Amino acid sequence: MTDLTFRFAERKDIPLILRFIKELADYEGLLSEVVATEEILETWIFDKEKAEVLLAVDKSGEEIGFALFFHNFSTFLGRAGIYLEDLYVSPVHRGKGYGKAILQKLAQIAVERGCGRLEWWCLDTNTPSIGFYLSLGAEPMSDWTVYRLAGDTLKNMAED
Repeated sequence: MTDLTFRFAERKDIPLILRFIKELADYEGLLSEVVATEEILETWIFDKEKAEVLLAVDKSGEEIGFALFFHNFSTFLGRAGIYLEDLYVSPVHRGKGYGKAILQKLAQIAVERGCGRLEWWCLDTNTPSIGFYLSLGAEPMSDWTVYRLAGDTLKNMAED
């Protein structure tokens, strides 16, 4: 896709990253769960370097979407993978192949870095995205269940 380029986010992009996060959360009906702030994002993405953000830029120079990802590790493969936390394309730019282009770029990054896989979660209710992922050949991991400790439960576990 020649009308789309990519660049890694810089500190100056923090307001844009937060805006994309909120737009994605709103799309998923989860806006009330967003507690991230610009300061939090700056700390965790740029100071602690715990995640990376890839911005998709159209031919006019407008950032039209993003992917926020980080490395995980597979003990079975003995190598890192890329975990895609969020993939988002602005509504006005959907249906143009940009989501696929972002995933292709992430796959290229994974291969260049020697990663063993690229994986992500998708809400069971997000049928448009599920259909899209299946069309790319992505496989749902139906024999795994995600578990989470968060908030007070996480704090209580840490204190026990």
